[in-house]
Amino acid sequence: MLALYFILLVCVPLAIIMTFTAPRLAITVAVNQPAYLVIQNSSTTYTPHRVVTSQQLNNDELLLHQASKVNRKPPPKLPKKLAFMFLTTTSLPLAPLWELFFNQTSHHKSLCNVYVHADPAQKQKPDFFRNRIIPSSKPAYRHTPTLVSSARRLLAHALLDDPSNYMFILLSPSCIPLHSFNFTYNTLASSTKSFIEILNNEPGWHDRWAARGPYAMLPEVQPEEFRIGSQFWTLTRSHARMVVSDVEIWSKFNKPCVRKDTCYPEEHYFPTLLHMRDPQGCVSATLTHVDWSVSDHGHPRTYKPSEVGAELIQKLRSARLRYGDGGGTRKDSFLFARKFSPAGISQLMNIARDVILN
Repeated sequence: MLALYFILLVCVPLAIIMTFTAPRLAITVAVNQPAYLVIQNSSTTYTPHRVVTSQQLNNDELLLHQASKVNRKPPPKLPKKLAFMFLTTTSLPLAPLWELFFNQTSHHKSLCNVYVHADPAQKQKPDFFRNRIIPSSKPAYRHTPTLVSSARRLLAHALLDDPSNYMFILLSPSCIPLHSFNFTYNTLASSTKSFIEILNNEPGWHDRWAARGPYAMLPEVQPEEFRIGSQFWTLTRSHARMVVSDVEIWSKFNKPCVRKDTCYPEEHYFPTLLHMRDPQGCVSATLTHVDWSVSDHGHPRTYKPSEVGAELIQKLRSARLRYGDGGGTRKDSFLFARKFSPAGISQLMNIARDVILN
């Protein structure tokens, strides 16, 4: 009996001390659900992935620094995963199509993760993927560096969340898949290169380079190093790590512009950085189709419900990618397309199984 009292006297206070240590926020994957970010209070040192403090989550610099320390390559014995990252300011009106896309295979839970960056100031949040919203989401606006910051934030969370994330795909709310999940997965998981549009000497490129002032980009980004490309890309894990580790080039693009009409950092920062750091590791084309033959105040063509049909999907699939630096004779296929009107979700769902995901 004395021994029992002694054990209680020693162990109970110790348990209380351990219980009331300051809780940390751990990024982990929810059980029995598709993988995504879950923030939970944790008093223990164990977590299946990296532990991130609340201060790091709310401070971009600390968050990016933590993400820069992850492994360059995924674990060799685990299946490669695709990280689908949606950058949105409001809802995800085409989410039902994406739900169907992800649920096509019973193995999707072990082959992909979903992350959503949603503006916390907006009252209308995504109905689907609501519990995939990263906790450090912040407002994002055109003609400012905030769209780039949002993408870097998504990359940081995806890197920290799952060491098996191999390819990181940036998507918009108006994007749709053009192929089945299996086709998309096999295409990207077998690639050793990033897919990012890297274009040189585009019309008006010098005005874009000088959008922050005639000397603001110097000396780090010389005019001849400046590149332009689609803001939607697919990056390898090593390139995702490169982006979150970058301080030097980002310090130039993270400046306010003096001319808004030429200020599109989200189309300049990523292609310029990858061109300067590892052009040989990139396929210089985007896998997201967009039609710029019709432009509306700086936005590409939006497909109306009446235009949605099997013929349009086949046309987008067969379109040839535009390759920039070092494109060579590659013949890759578009995997995604934008912009599709939210009003066209019914038409998209009507052809989803037999056409889009077939």
